[in-house]
Amino acid sequence: MSYYYLLDEPLILRNAFFPRQMLRRCPKQAFDFYVTVDADVSLHCRFYSANPEFPSILFFHGNGEIVSDYDGFAPFYTAAGANLVVAEYRGYGGSSGTPTFTSLLEDAHRIYEAVKKKLAYHKFNPALYIMGRSLGSVPALELAAAYSGESKGLIIESGFVCASRIARRLGFPQDILEPLEEECRQKVRSIRMPTLIIHGEEDSLVPLTEAEAIYSLLKIEEKKLVIIPYADHNSLIFEGEEEYFSAIATFLKY
Repeated sequence: MSYYYLLDEPLILRNAFFPRQMLRRCPKQAFDFYVTVDADVSLHCRFYSANPEFPSILFFHGNGEIVSDYDGFAPFYTAAGANLVVAEYRGYGGSSGTPTFTSLLEDAHRIYEAVKKKLAYHKFNPALYIMGRSLGSVPALELAAAYSGESKGLIIESGFVCASRIARRLGFPQDILEPLEEECRQKVRSIRMPTLIIHGEEDSLVPLTEAEAIYSLLKIEEKKLVIIPYADHNSLIFEGEEEYFSAIATFLKY
């Protein structure tokens, strides 16, 4: 069992998750599907298809975003050479339930399995990359550690080693958090797949040192850290669109 249950305290959850219940109409060249993760909980996912021969990216978004926020960004990912599957969290978008860190990790595995089945059913290239932005780095690192021999690669954008940083900011003591933080460090060390890390130079929410820590902990040669100059947490694509998607396009060719 993961020590992430330590963060399932009401105060921490209120400062970690900001769910919005909204489901916009699915755009053309995309389709929606749901993943049942509990008896009465289903998670909404949106599959932006570009080319059955392309690899696909399973994307976990930030804590204040929802799947349909990526309707406008998806064409940039598909132009980089990948189909994009954006996954939802409990209580977000068109999904039911209430988010916790324990469910975030457990649900990620069910989503991963469901996406692999979708790729097979629709006869798409089975190659799958895992990507997490900000809070999405938690499920992304979880899956990368679990499926290193099976997934093509990992992309972390504006991410961090461990979500304990939220609890630290709220004053939770170090001795309580240390078992979780060591678990997170070990998880990153165990990853055995090519990894691309993208981070804003001026990120004021998740400092660049977090990206550097992930890079340092990775015990692989195929790793790259791309720093977007002048970019803050929510302005990477706007500040460095060309560099951002060029890095992803190059990475997909590994």
